[in-house]
Amino acid sequence: METIGAISGDDCMGSVLQVRNLTIEYGVDGAEQFRAVDGVSFDVTRGEVVGLMGESGCGKSSTALGLLGLLSRRSARVSGSVVVGGKELIGVSESDLQEVRGSTISLVFQEPGISLNPVMRVGSQIAEVIHAHRSWGWKRCRAEAEGVLERMGLSPVERIYSAYPHQLSGGQRQRIALAQALCCKPAILVADEPTASLDARSQADFLALLRGLKNELQISILLISHSPELQASLADRIMVMKDGHIIEGGSIEKLYENPAHDYTRAMLRRTTRSRVGSEEADFVLQGQFAE
Repeated sequence: METIGAISGDDCMGSVLQVRNLTIEYGVDGAEQFRAVDGVSFDVTRGEVVGLMGESGCGKSSTALGLLGLLSRRSARVSGSVVVGGKELIGVSESDLQEVRGSTISLVFQEPGISLNPVMRVGSQIAEVIHAHRSWGWKRCRAEAEGVLERMGLSPVERIYSAYPHQLSGGQRQRIALAQALCCKPAILVADEPTASLDARSQADFLALLRGLKNELQISILLISHSPELQASLADRIMVMKDGHIIEGGSIEKLYENPAHDYTRAMLRRTTRSRVGSEEADFVLQGQFAE
């Protein structure tokens, strides 16, 4: 059985995601267009975790959906360039996008109910993703799905595999969603507020799992969150988004110790101690978020 392994590639430090002048406008049937994302450009290199931080409504989730071509073509106009694994995703057909989603780039939503079918056993949902991207029989797909569940720390595997989403806790459902996203070994994971629906203990456990997977698999992650604590716990560098623009960015140390914009300083001032566990609380106590 093939299990989740390290990301392959000739250049382990090469860029896996290149975004150039990404612009997203909403509007239907000739209505005035609202520009939610305005000329955003950034790269994510192999094995890197890049944080995208901003308040609600700044364009973070629109960016995530736009990267994977998940916005309605009737109501959203997406332009610019998104290259993943050497493949351009803007302007391609839905069938081409389906080949890439899950196998090269994957998305974890803040609410696992968005990606989980309530009337289908969770193990079968993972096996179905594998079957869509691999020329394997269902028996092998099931065995692979069970291996992924085990790697996610979900046990007993047989019971979890046969469970329906409503029979699992919120933390377990989010791990199932993560298993779906990683089961075909994508080069990059887009995590959109992945702990927002979890309690404090489940948040800490999920972040520890994500941190371990990042180190083990050398997977790249675009971590979308309004929380400076969560970003500090995982990201290698952070971009700050406001009104659809990236207004500043840099390493954790540079951004948190010497933010250039009032907007960033205000976000850091509002940071409270420990929404996501003791490691993040310790970071706050060390004064990294001090005014």
